[in-house]
Amino acid sequence: MKMKLDAQARSSLPGEFVELADGVVHYEMGGPVDGQKVVLVHGFVSPYFVWDPNFDALTEAGFRVLRYDLYGRGYSDRPDAVYNLDLYDRQLLNLLSALSIDEPVDLVGLSMGGPIVGTFTDRHPDRVRKLCLMAPAGYPVQDPSNPILSGDPVSEDDLKNAVTDQALIDRIPNNFYKPENLPQFGEEFRKQMQYEGLNSALLSTLQNVPLHNMEETFARVGRQDRPVILFWGPHDKLLPIANNEKFKEAIPHIEYHAIEDAGHCVNYERPDLVNPPLIEFLKK
Repeated sequence: MKMKLDAQARSSLPGEFVELADGVVHYEMGGPVDGQKVVLVHGFVSPYFVWDPNFDALTEAGFRVLRYDLYGRGYSDRPDAVYNLDLYDRQLLNLLSALSIDEPVDLVGLSMGGPIVGTFTDRHPDRVRKLCLMAPAGYPVQDPSNPILSGDPVSEDDLKNAVTDQALIDRIPNNFYKPENLPQFGEEFRKQMQYEGLNSALLSTLQNVPLHNMEETFARVGRQDRPVILFWGPHDKLLPIANNEKFKEAIPHIEYHAIEDAGHCVNYERPDLVNPPLIEFLKK
């Protein structure tokens, strides 16, 4: 029996909470109050703990860093809503407003976080200073074993089967090149699964977020005069590193880093190789 994620449950959970128009959002903010604001946006299912290896490095480098759980994930509400880019764009916009962050921020998006930060940058260009993409979704994946990201029609039963608890657990190792080195990831990942609403939120996301069809959005972002950096792991089993070429076409001035011995969650598996160039890029 799963538990309700309500005020009583949250009273014993870490982090901060703020109520926005669509529900309560779980977040953490740290670093110097007067530092440049950096916002970390996670991907399809792994909540904000995925930034654990990067959060302290960025705050220690002098940045004011915000990370939060997307609606439907982690310890944020799982509202009865359509989980589309409008919802995620509104969540970020409302969160910045609630935290009185008015100046342009640096956005960092991992996996599905790429389309989210890309959409936000496209819609609110005056709110974004720099953009960082890490193994971003947004283009079709030519992989018969991953039809959900191919752009081909997928039955509702297949989508439902992709977001069962067991399916989510089974796919955890696919995030890494050497998952045996990161057992703590699975432990943290499972914590969100004890609360109601995760699976239905993920299903709605698959039905309503164009993970394989963001070409026009990223092309418009590429026409903006804004620094952009891209990280990818050669051993990514979910979104192939070959898709970096499509981002280079859309954003010709993009700064690209292939991170050796890394899979999909490149920031989590190789923070030693990601944090230094990320910090350097943000400090320029």
